[in-house]
Amino acid sequence: MSAEEIKTEIDFIASKINNFILSNVSGRPEHLYDASLHYIKSGGKRIRPFMTVKSCQLFGGKMETSIPYASSVELVHNFTLVHDDIMDNDNFRHNVSSVHNQFGIPIAILSGDVLFSKAFQIISNYGLKSGLSSETLIKMMRILSSSCIEICEGQAMDIKMSTDFDFSTKQEYINMIEKKTAALFQVSCELGTLSSSNYDQIDVENLSKYGKKIGIAFQLIDDLIGICGDPKLTGKAVGNDIREGKKTFPILLAIQNMDTQDKSKLKKVFGNRNASIESVKEIVNKISSMGIDKDVRSLAQTFIDDAFKILDKYEVSESLLSLKNSAKYIVERRL
Repeated sequence: MSAEEIKTEIDFIASKINNFILSNVSGRPEHLYDASLHYIKSGGKRIRPFMTVKSCQLFGGKMETSIPYASSVELVHNFTLVHDDIMDNDNFRHNVSSVHNQFGIPIAILSGDVLFSKAFQIISNYGLKSGLSSETLIKMMRILSSSCIEICEGQAMDIKMSTDFDFSTKQEYINMIEKKTAALFQVSCELGTLSSSNYDQIDVENLSKYGKKIGIAFQLIDDLIGICGDPKLTGKAVGNDIREGKKTFPILLAIQNMDTQDKSKLKKVFGNRNASIESVKEIVNKISSMGIDKDVRSLAQTFIDDAFKILDKYEVSESLLSLKNSAKYIVERRL
């Protein structure tokens, strides 16, 4: 399956997720729900709910059955985006105004809270309607709530790392993104498996491990794009993560491999929101010439390879190939 074909499949499921969310997230006052749906309506890859749907199908479930749980995952993800943008004071996300920039901080906070609450409401409502056992429904609520706690822990770790004088180690960084990002990929696959019709507990555990590996690879590439991404695609300024002082793995690699002069130039623009575009571009070009892109993608690929070893325990099927091809898409993407 080509990259274009997997993107088409992801987009198809994304449209299903969008329609479901728009039908289930509404109320008054209208401006609160306009804020809650601001990012949903602006688009998005919907990788996490895609994983939910395909995990469900891997064990004999139907796409329609998994859509509510996949949508819940996407609602939690958007909740984190709204609050992250407030914490980072970002005015734009993928070429659209951030929620707090458009609606104000108080409404943005409330809109995130609505998304968070709706995620659990949808699971409980649709779980009961679809005839899920009480045991399965409780397990879904438990693992999603646990993942939300992990995300908060990961965000707190990220904030601490950004304020620490020293750069974090590779393992500290991996530990952080396991919580901040991979936890939601992990629960995406768990919820999909639990919503299927033919699984054992070992299958839930296997797909959980698979999701974690994919989530780590996803964040590695995201952090790379945060430095070297095309602003026309990302909707953010050149070297955005450098200007914001985010201590990501690509930055750690650059620091370790730069000479004294280039390190000095990097430190002058790192975390400096007033740094000139030219000075940031110079550092971005330097990092790009060092082969950082290749090193980060290589590390991400090791996590993908580990994830594939888990899937190799199962017979080849259309949904299994979709899970594998979407993982390849994650490592190769430029946005």
